[in-house]
Amino acid sequence: MSLRDPDNIPPIGLDDLIKAYMLGYFPMADARDDPRLYWVAPERRGILPLDQLHVPRRLRRVIRQDAFEVKVDTAFTAVLQACAAPSPGRENTWINDQIVSLYTGLFERGFAHSVECWRDGRLMGGLYGVAIGAAFFGESMFSRASDASKVALIHLAARLRVGGFQLLDTQFRTEHLGQFGTIEISKELYMEQLEAAVASPADFSALPAYSGGACILQSITQTS
Repeated sequence: MSLRDPDNIPPIGLDDLIKAYMLGYFPMADARDDPRLYWVAPERRGILPLDQLHVPRRLRRVIRQDAFEVKVDTAFTAVLQACAAPSPGRENTWINDQIVSLYTGLFERGFAHSVECWRDGRLMGGLYGVAIGAAFFGESMFSRASDASKVALIHLAARLRVGGFQLLDTQFRTEHLGQFGTIEISKELYMEQLEAAVASPADFSALPAYSGGACILQSITQTS
C-alpha cells in the first residue's frame, strides 16, 4: 500500500517519522529532485531473519581477509549522500533533500546508524538505517568497490544478532538481498513481529565500533 498523494502530506517531523516506522510505514520520494514525499506500507514486506542469515562462501573469504576496514557511525552523512547519488544502473534515487534532512536528524537523536566500509582512508561502501527498540529498518546501501555493500550488510546483521535485535526490515525482497536469506512475509505477520520488536530492548553497540572479519563470522556462528 502506498499513500501516493505527496501534495497533501503535511511537513514531516522527527517524532512523526519515528511513529510512522512503529506503525509499519516509511517515506519515499519519486525522484532525487522531487521535494515531495509519500508514505509506503508494502502488502508483502521484505525481512532478513537474523537466525537464517546466509553468507556465501566467497563473501566469507572476503570478510575473513578484512578487505575493508568496517566502521560504525563515523560518516553517517557521507553514507546518506552516497546512497542518494546516481550511479551506473541507478541513475535516479528516491532520496531527496527532505529525506537527507530527516534521517540526519534521526542520527543526531541516536535512532539512525551507518555501517561503513573503508579502504586506504576512502569510503568505499556502506548502508544506513533506523533502529527502534529491537527493530532495525534498513534504508539504502551503496558500493564503490566490489563486495563493499555486502560486507556492510553482514557486519550489520552480526551486530544486530549480538545486540539482541529481533527484526531486520529490508522493506522489499530483491534478488540481491535474497542471496542472504531475505524473505517476504504478509503485512499481517510483519505487523505482529514489528509490534513485538519495537517494544523490546536491544543494543546496537553490543559489538565494538570496529570488529574484524573473524570476529564478525564468529559472532554469527555463536548466535546461530
